[in-house]
Amino acid sequence: MDEKLLAAATDALGSTGWDRLTMGDVADRAGVSRATLWRQVGGKEELRRELLRRLFLDYRESMWPVLTATGTGRERLRRALEVMCAVIDRHLALLSAFDTAFHETGLFDEPVESVVAPLVRLILDGVADGTLAPPTDAEEAGNLVFNTVCWPYVHLRRHHLWEPEHARGLLLDLVLDGMSTDPA
Repeated sequence: MDEKLLAAATDALGSTGWDRLTMGDVADRAGVSRATLWRQVGGKEELRRELLRRLFLDYRESMWPVLTATGTGRERLRRALEVMCAVIDRHLALLSAFDTAFHETGLFDEPVESVVAPLVRLILDGVADGTLAPPTDAEEAGNLVFNTVCWPYVHLRRHHLWEPEHARGLLLDLVLDGMSTDPA
């Protein structure tokens, strides 16, 4: 799908929300005819599917360098959460419209890995190197970390209009201090 059309759709989505978004809005913002938009995109559901696919690809591609980097588990987990927040910022309109976006992996022909899996791996790396306290259940901890950062970050950015650095810094400090092996 044309990047210009997806950028126009994201822009329109941020202004109107999903329920009021029309394909005509997207065509107007992209500077194309409605017929061109329908030929290239299809309907509103195809547009949503493509926006979600872009979110998943961006997340996966952004996480890979963190997973293969050097450093302690805690350092790499912080970096992964910073990267996650950057991905959220790039897809903020979509995530504001669909709080189930990261659960919609069944929309795609190709398998989409769990968004929590990279965090679980980094938590286990941190436990192994002693920089993170061992959780009772690493998968559950990964889910908790993901959701503790993702959705408050979306809310603080979208509804409170906090700057990315401010929201990210406070959330990540809170989460990582809670997982620290050093209670002080």
